Amino acid sequence: MSDLLRFILVGAPGCGKGTQSPAVVENFGVCHIATGDALRAAVGAGTPAGLQAKEAMNAGKLVSDDIVTAIVSEAMKEPRCSKGFVLDGFPRTVQQAKSLDSMLAKEGASIDKVVSIKVPNDTLIERLSGRWIHKSSGRSYHTIFNPPKTAQVDDVTGEPLMQRPDDKPETAVKRLGVFAQDTAPVLAHYGAQNKVEEIDGNRDIVTVACNIGKVFGFSAAKKQ
Repeated sequence: MSDLLRFILVGAPGCGKGTQSPAVVENFGVCHIATGDALRAAVGAGTPAGLQAKEAMNAGKLVSDDIVTAIVSEAMKEPRCSKGFVLDGFPRTVQQAKSLDSMLAKEGASIDKVVSIKVPNDTLIERLSGRWIHKSSGRSYHTIFNPPKTAQVDDVTGEPLMQRPDDKPETAVKRLGVFAQDTAPVLAHYGAQNKVEEIDGNRDIVTVACNIGKVFGFSAAKKQ
């Protein structure tokens, strides 16, 4: 297992992490493990950890760090992860990071790198709060990426657009605050191990992808 690639991808909401993950999977043959997807799959498949998670959720409890770590461990053993993995949304806490480190250490392995995609908060707020929708048709616009011809007006009907509560700037600020509070200790944990690589996410998509690819490629070369 020592020659596999093991990465953690970290980035605030709106940083473009969802856009970059598929490119990493395609270019390096690793699997992408998103915590939410892994949790739903484990519950649906009735795996041992999935059953524990289902029991906790049915009881109205939070799924514990140990169970989440076990679910991620199960996902890592899937055939699609035969060349390694990139974790997305895990670990969220230092306790989860320590559990992950301990789990890998038992197999003589460790995380290679934590790739942290950095984008200024002002830019993230613009990205997150730029979506407007036409309620009756569901047409979606974005003030930056797909603006309507006339601000806040539907191109087809001329009717006013609306913004959902989740897309409002104040909600974006709260989401970014929670992200920073949760991830700062995790980045500090891996930073102490000299494993954090920061990537400027405020560049065009191709440039960001190339810079992430360099981090992966360097680690892959070291394992050959």
